[in-house]
Amino acid sequence: MRLYRHQLKWEQLVFWRSRESAVFVFLFPLLLFTLLTAVYNGQIYGHPASWALLAGMLGYGAATTAFAGLALILVARREMGILKRIRSTPLPPATYLVAVLTSIMVVFALQAASLFVLGKLLKSTPWPHHVLSLVLSLALGAAAFAALGLALTGFIRSLEGSSAVVNIIVLPTAFLSGSFGSVAHYPKVLRAIGDVLPLKYLVDLINGIYLNGQEIWDKPRAVAVLAAWGILGMAVAIRKFRWEPREG
Repeated sequence: MRLYRHQLKWEQLVFWRSRESAVFVFLFPLLLFTLLTAVYNGQIYGHPASWALLAGMLGYGAATTAFAGLALILVARREMGILKRIRSTPLPPATYLVAVLTSIMVVFALQAASLFVLGKLLKSTPWPHHVLSLVLSLALGAAAFAALGLALTGFIRSLEGSSAVVNIIVLPTAFLSGSFGSVAHYPKVLRAIGDVLPLKYLVDLINGIYLNGQEIWDKPRAVAVLAAWGILGMAVAIRKFRWEPREG
């Protein structure tokens, strides 16, 4: 436990000292919410646009932080040889990974709280009524995307290409899943693609709780799909995750 606490503290220090991490992983969803609410007026899903965009940005934040952020951190450390050296230290590899995962979850929790504060200051968006259900939903979504992020690292071959890979996955996924507004007007083929993506179910879950006053157990299908994606991601990660750079 002492090693875990020490590593978690170190992970937080490294994250917040990195300008790239602070901007891309933590601040980008906040900046995007600010820009979108300045452009969109009227209503989305029968609610003020700012409310729906806040819910969408919570889902998008889970994808950028737990999925893209985690993948970028681990690929960078693998390719620089840091993960290889970790295995030769007294720090157990499992403890190291749990500390990295916990650190990312802490960052996402702070990001989610900051989105609510920003929404209240800019657009007087309401605080969530069912806080426990929302927290459980965000935790489930972040855990699923973290598992998928771990899985993705096994398919990224180089540090140079890692940002391109995660961006080409995250941004289209966010558009197709409704993070930036309703997808009802999208062509049928695009909506069909979005229907199989995990982010769609996280956004639906958040919308149900934050916009419509539902509880997490009112959305069993969304919970089941997110859990299934998380299990799939973990299964792939167990097979594909590497501690050392690829030879050649």
